[in-house]
Amino acid sequence: MLPALALLLLAAHLFHNGAPVLAALALGTMALLGLRRAWAGRLLQFILLAAAIEWVLTAVVLAQTRMAHGAPYLRLVLILGAVAVFTALAALAFQAPRPKAWFRLGQARPSPSGAMPD
Repeated sequence: MLPALALLLLAAHLFHNGAPVLAALALGTMALLGLRRAWAGRLLQFILLAAAIEWVLTAVVLAQTRMAHGAPYLRLVLILGAVAVFTALAALAFQAPRPKAWFRLGQARPSPSGAMPD
């Protein structure tokens, strides 16, 4: 599943950058993939979109560092850009029919009074 791989990549990135607690949290969020709750699906989407932004910011910082040292940077930008796109696509995967049904996304909630909405 795309989201699981994207979370695994995020955890590796965070661990490599000296944030083992955040890496563990990223791995722990994979447990949300097993919950059949709308809030879990939306939380995973939010985390994956935030991760995509993190990949873009990382690409910018590393590219600037390489440019300042006169080192090649294009391959780095292409790879991290691809990872950012992959992570964003993993967030969008929740809009596909099967994940939408699994997480019960887009289903109407019953009103507290039991009346049907107009």
